[in-house]
Amino acid sequence: MDTHSASTASTASAPAGGNAGIDVQALAAALDFLRGAEQLKSTLRSGYTATGRRESAAEHSWRLCLMAMLMAPYFPHIDFTRLVKLCIIHDLGEAIGGDIPAPEQAGVAAKAHDERRDFIRLLAPLPPEQQAELLALWDEYEAARTPAARLAKALDKLETILQHTQGKNPPGFDYRFNLTYGVEYTRDDPVIVALRRMLDAATEERADSDAGGEMSDGE
Repeated sequence: MDTHSASTASTASAPAGGNAGIDVQALAAALDFLRGAEQLKSTLRSGYTATGRRESAAEHSWRLCLMAMLMAPYFPHIDFTRLVKLCIIHDLGEAIGGDIPAPEQAGVAAKAHDERRDFIRLLAPLPPEQQAELLALWDEYEAARTPAARLAKALDKLETILQHTQGKNPPGFDYRFNLTYGVEYTRDDPVIVALRRMLDAATEERADSDAGGEMSDGE
């Protein structure tokens, strides 16, 4: 059966037992989409957890949403629901194509194009109107022109930096790359600037600490 046709049905034949009036096919389409999105749990990033395990893109998105929740009181003019939606959606295209580490992204001009294409593939089980809604959120985040999208971008960069200061990273990990990472999104709002300063200090401390440890090991 064509998934799109099934998803757009206003109602579906429901089995006996109390499902009358429930669009079972739409629920099935949602489950199909969620099955595809599950791949993000296995999409690994360049950062490591505190136990030395590679972090997944899904874990990054989870803590990004947690960060957004904690920062919401500082941004009463931002629609919190929309902010969280942007955070949840922003990396879903990586469920298919994988994550490209930030230091390598400058040489990958097609990154956004490829992620958008993959996200559209991921959306395929959903009804057209829901596909359009989620794709619009992805585009809004990528363009970073609205206040909510710019905040989501800023928090995304800060969560990444925070993880790098916490992770049990391999020798030679480039901590100082983070001192300039995402600065275009983290230099305007005073709350974000304050967070950035704290994380930059933690980055410097971690870089010095790890460099000292490597020197000791080499002696």
